[in-house]
Amino acid sequence: MSQPRPTPASESDVPSPVTPASTYRLQLRPEFPFAAAEAAVPYLASLGVSHLHLSPVLEAAPGSAHGYDVTDHSRVRAELGGEAGLRALAGAARAHGLGLVLDIVPNHMAVPTPLRLNRPLWEVLRDGPASPYARWFDIDWEAGGGQVALPLLPGPVDSCDLRVDGGVLRHGEQEFPLREGTAGLPLPELLAAQWYRPAWWRETGTALNYRRFFTISELIGVRVEDPEVFTATHAKVLELVRDGIAQGLRIDHVDGLADPEEYLGRLRAAAGDGCWVVVEKILARHERLPAGWPVAGTTGYDALHRVDGVFTDPVGAAELAARYRESTGLPHWPETARACAREVLTGDLAAELGALERGAGAELAPAVRELLIAFPVYRPYPGEPELPPQALERADELAGPAAVAGVRELLLRDPAFAARFAQTSAALRAKSLEDRAFYRYAPLLSATEVGGEPGRPAVSPEEFHAYCAALARDWPRTGTVLSTHDTKRSADVRARISALSQAPELMADPEGPAGGKTGRDPHLAWVARQTAFGLGRAPEAVPRLADALLKGAREAALHTSWTDRDEEYETDVPGYAPAPLDLPADLAEAARANLLGMALLHLAMPGVPEVYQGAETEYRALVDPDNRRPAHFPGEALARLDAGSAPRDPAEEKLALTAALLRLRRDRPELFHGYAPVAARGPAAGHLVAFTRAPGLLVAATRLSHRLAASGGWRDTRVDLPPGTWTPVLPPHADRGARSAHSGSAEVTALLEDRPVGVWLRR
Repeated sequence: MSQPRPTPASESDVPSPVTPASTYRLQLRPEFPFAAAEAAVPYLASLGVSHLHLSPVLEAAPGSAHGYDVTDHSRVRAELGGEAGLRALAGAARAHGLGLVLDIVPNHMAVPTPLRLNRPLWEVLRDGPASPYARWFDIDWEAGGGQVALPLLPGPVDSCDLRVDGGVLRHGEQEFPLREGTAGLPLPELLAAQWYRPAWWRETGTALNYRRFFTISELIGVRVEDPEVFTATHAKVLELVRDGIAQGLRIDHVDGLADPEEYLGRLRAAAGDGCWVVVEKILARHERLPAGWPVAGTTGYDALHRVDGVFTDPVGAAELAARYRESTGLPHWPETARACAREVLTGDLAAELGALERGAGAELAPAVRELLIAFPVYRPYPGEPELPPQALERADELAGPAAVAGVRELLLRDPAFAARFAQTSAALRAKSLEDRAFYRYAPLLSATEVGGEPGRPAVSPEEFHAYCAALARDWPRTGTVLSTHDTKRSADVRARISALSQAPELMADPEGPAGGKTGRDPHLAWVARQTAFGLGRAPEAVPRLADALLKGAREAALHTSWTDRDEEYETDVPGYAPAPLDLPADLAEAARANLLGMALLHLAMPGVPEVYQGAETEYRALVDPDNRRPAHFPGEALARLDAGSAPRDPAEEKLALTAALLRLRRDRPELFHGYAPVAARGPAAGHLVAFTRAPGLLVAATRLSHRLAASGGWRDTRVDLPPGTWTPVLPPHADRGARSAHSGSAEVTALLEDRPVGVWLRR
């Protein structure tokens, strides 16, 4: 392997690139604060990354394991080490040639316990619409009868022990502010006199009158479209950018904002052109990022879908779908998605729907509902000329053309209504697809990922190449990912599951001799078997699988849910988790090819690749909180590989491959420009995905290797290499001699003689 770069001698030796060569995501939490991240810097520098991507660093709810529940935008989180700790981390990173990217949360703040931790919200609750902070939050005072409904109580208000104590209203650990002069009133009069109304959490669907993040009432929407609110909530982050502490920003849930393009323009003007900015924007397969947004691109879920898809066998995926429907009796994907959208909109998001229906009026209310359900992407944006035709056609059928035309006219005429429609649409897509339908429709679990399309999971090599060429042309600095803190299964779990699309017969009897329960829920049995194949013999596999199954069952809401739990059903769920399942040897080899191929395409394709903590080696994780466990950094294994040892297993193969590509990106950035597919010819040409960059870099990966082996292997399949002599980058395995350079026309068996992937540089 190539050696890690020497540590720069001084701060002045470190370049400050506008675009990272790569990023490495670290999940900060009280158990892994800035100091722990600082201790990992030497290893991460040796791995080859150029920037550390930190989860949110501003003050958050006490004990938060993720930091997205911000309570104070003006301070760096004390539990992580405060601003001094962050600046020390930045200094250590800079000394090793690394920069920082910060994850920021403009859309919402916490409704914390106790409430006083969020001072702006506390003052609004105390002083009402006259508070200078009232402009911060999306509150519909009229709908609440002049009060903010706070659905934070465990039961009806008259069953809760609410009492005045120390000048505040208390319930357990929660405390509420009191309007001046009301502390001595009897409780009923006191509650009626406040600018808020403590409510039972079950009243959320009917009483909630503030915008929130998705369906989480403990996260209240922030009006960053107001210039004063933007300035106040971004001052500390922009100070960190100006001071050189951060060189990039990731914008969380940009679709929650009233006008994303306006917000991003204001952010770009404040942060400057030198700051790398990407947005967490989930694009449908046919959707493109708005060209006018002043960003480098997305965080990369669109790339995840294409990389996963090119390693999915369309024939086997269709067979799995048929077997799944036969086993479970559940409907096809389109019906599942529509049913989930209707359930979520009229249930979990009933308060949001009610606000829109009141704004539209009774005659137009059905069309509002049907347009939201039929909308094919996450949301529309201000200035778009028309709603998607497919949404209009379906809404016409169910609500009538006149009502639909009325809503269309209202969206054009009323910017406030249009903004709330768009924000609700984004929440609906996220909750109905990502957090319900993806758990309810499970033929191939590797396809039920953020940005994915479970009804059509496979991506052809031609489509993959077209996507990459478009990235290189239009968004060359965009982010790309395979595993994140939000993926339901890490890339390496998905690599094993997607191998099942090449051997669907393994799912012929999901309740068969796998050690799991044969119970009343064939859907859960199917999910359990596939997940067990994906997780394999990972540490604590069975309890981790059981936890993921319970979360999945609640999200699917077929038999139990987060809000209406069936205790008897949930007691049975852990019994569905089988003992760890090994893939058959031949399919395990296909999973290895997927694991290495996915990593290679991700690291070599256009864009800025992000490595999730621990995913530089084989990383098997399930849905959060499983994927937010403490990171393991394989420093010893990397040092051994750097010293010349051969990889001992697929985990070390992946580590060697990742380090090689990250170091090439860091040390030879000129290689990672442009994009050109390299076609194979011969009987197995469709099993090779190859391309050049610059064009001094050539990479190739085997796809659908199990099908390839069954058909007789590569045989005389060849590749006509671009001009020049191509020298392999990856070292040979221990039982192989030196690897040969290639030029002209080469047999694929010679190119990929000891592994399913290859990397070459032109000499």
